[in-house]
Amino acid sequence: MSTREFTTHSSDETITLGRKLAEILKPPRLVLLRGDLGAGKTTLVKGIAEAFNAASEEDVTSPTFTLIHEYHGPEVNVYHIDLYRIDTQRELETLGLDDLMGDNSILLIEWGEKFGRFERERDVEIALERVGENERRVRVTSN
Repeated sequence: MSTREFTTHSSDETITLGRKLAEILKPPRLVLLRGDLGAGKTTLVKGIAEAFNAASEEDVTSPTFTLIHEYHGPEVNVYHIDLYRIDTQRELETLGLDDLMGDNSILLIEWGEKFGRFERERDVEIALERVGENERRVRVTSN
């Protein structure tokens, strides 16, 4: 298991870091995104989705209410999933996340730590922490 740490000082730098991190996210990957509300998880996803030509940064928005946003690229499908409003195993099962896992899929799951299964199955964990108004500490742990 390896851990790397980065510091970004703006939204643009967080998006750029997301583009760089895409290099270690070769599919299939299950990625846990950790961080408080406003920590920059969706901002990071903008860069990741863009790196895979799955979406432009303007098209990436938080899936808080829709739960899953799908971004289909020429070679990689990026699924941005938010489990903040999911509380039970039954609710989780109705999302059909297993059906999304394919050889060309990357699942980026916010609030996945609510379910032990994702803690065990994750390939990469990206933790974002607010250090200042625009500054973020980003810790990337991969198996």
